[in-house]
Amino acid sequence: MVSKFMSNWGENVKFLRNRWQLSQDSLAKDLQISRSKLNAHENGHTINPPVEDLLMISEYFKISIDHLLKTNIRNLKDGDLDKLSLRDETYAKGDDLRVLAITVNSENTENVEFVPLKAQAGYRAGYSDPNYIATLPKYTFPNLARGKTYRMFPTQGDSMLPIPEGSDILTSYVQDWTKLKTCSPCIVIFRTGNEFVFKNVTVQKRGNVLLESTNEIYEPYNATASQILEMWQFERYISRDIPQAPTEINELKTILLDMKKQLKLK
Repeated sequence: MVSKFMSNWGENVKFLRNRWQLSQDSLAKDLQISRSKLNAHENGHTINPPVEDLLMISEYFKISIDHLLKTNIRNLKDGDLDKLSLRDETYAKGDDLRVLAITVNSENTENVEFVPLKAQAGYRAGYSDPNYIATLPKYTFPNLARGKTYRMFPTQGDSMLPIPEGSDILTSYVQDWTKLKTCSPCIVIFRTGNEFVFKNVTVQKRGNVLLESTNEIYEPYNATASQILEMWQFERYISRDIPQAPTEINELKTILLDMKKQLKLK
């Protein structure tokens, strides 16, 4: 017979995975365990989960082991569930230790590392490893303010027009996210999936983060601080293309989006 604690554990892990819109394969990959092992956790087939698994899953979802074992989380309201989350506000403020690896040149000046698209999958695992950061392409730029750490990321898509698609975004590291002004353009790196997104960021209460595009055809969405690995604030962009005026197609998309919003209100 599965104990009440183990029943809560499995149901909570499955509930949180679904709430974060993760497949078993993607979560197992993030946790570096097999899919069959994760499935055993979720279905109560692991009578005595290893301590390492308890700690790893607790840290991943930012919810204490005690709550994962003793509380049926899926019966909680969203507001109550948010209160269980560990350190969302603390994490957003940078009060928790965040390790930022850097490289310097022969004059002991920090380099600007470039994270190409093909390196983004490895960045999430190696962002705090100086050896990994040392493998990234490095650049120097004139007229950069002192006292900041800079990094450059390529963009995809047209969600931040008029910045041209395919631009390289020069950014500075943000330690305390709560000090960002409303709608600050940032590169946001999520802990899971392959998402490095360029959005206007507004950090709200309890560590909630609103992400918005300048292109109105893309709807805003929310994330929690614990879902985000790093934020890098926009400094300037590099592009071969000259920004273009809105095209008729984009204007038509905007009109259709407005119509869609109006229909939802009715």
